[in-house]
Amino acid sequence: MKKVMVAAVCGLSLGLSGCVVSVGGSDEYGTQSDWQDREQKNRRHISRLQQNNTHDETLRRMGVADFNELYVKGEDTFQVLYYRTQRIEGDGVTSKDECTPLVFKNSLLVGWGESAYKLIGQ
Repeated sequence: MKKVMVAAVCGLSLGLSGCVVSVGGSDEYGTQSDWQDREQKNRRHISRLQQNNTHDETLRRMGVADFNELYVKGEDTFQVLYYRTQRIEGDGVTSKDECTPLVFKNSLLVGWGESAYKLIGQ
């Protein structure tokens, strides 16, 4: 009886034991390579943008922005779309400083990057 009990306990413990292997880290986008791929894709698309592309053309190419802002200045409407292009903090949250702004004036792309964004304030 004792041998049967020991065999049962050993069998149960072997059946319940397991091994977990984790490869790479993950964040809000899944695996580490997912956010790297996303950033690279965004940089590639931004490098192919042309001034005066329409807002709709740009959205079709880029997809949904991480952040979106709208400003009215005089008779002009400015829209700024932010796309993640570089990782600064490994906290799993995308912030504006990890994004490249695309600046539209009256629905036409007038520039991208921090220097283009700063022109809105002038």
